[in-house]
Amino acid sequence: QVQLVESGGGSVQAGGSLRLSCAASGGTFSSYGMGWFRQAPGKEREFVAGIGWSGVYISYADSVKVRFTISRDNTKNTVYLQMNNLKPEDTAVYYCAAKPTRAPTYDYWGQGTQVTVSS
Repeated sequence: QVQLVESGGGSVQAGGSLRLSCAASGGTFSSYGMGWFRQAPGKEREFVAGIGWSGVYISYADSVKVRFTISRDNTKNTVYLQMNNLKPEDTAVYYCAAKPTRAPTYDYWGQGTQVTVSS
């Protein structure tokens, strides 16, 4: 059983930056693919970025490419999401998720952290 705890959310003005962190415990972190998702009010949860166990495989939603960077530190059991040039439409609750390598779905989820971007 993997436990995930996000941190780093907050309120910023458009154009600002935030760095989200997700600390994992209870499993072998380096064997999990990690992802960031977000859910805005009244909308479905959507994929933001994903990273493979080694950090080689990385993918992004088109809406955040260039502006967001996902990374991981397997020595610290932590995955990060650096968010630059934030826009009001990035406002959402951001969730960290984990899945065993090659698994089709994310099995473990954090509690979420709020990101609010004002114009």
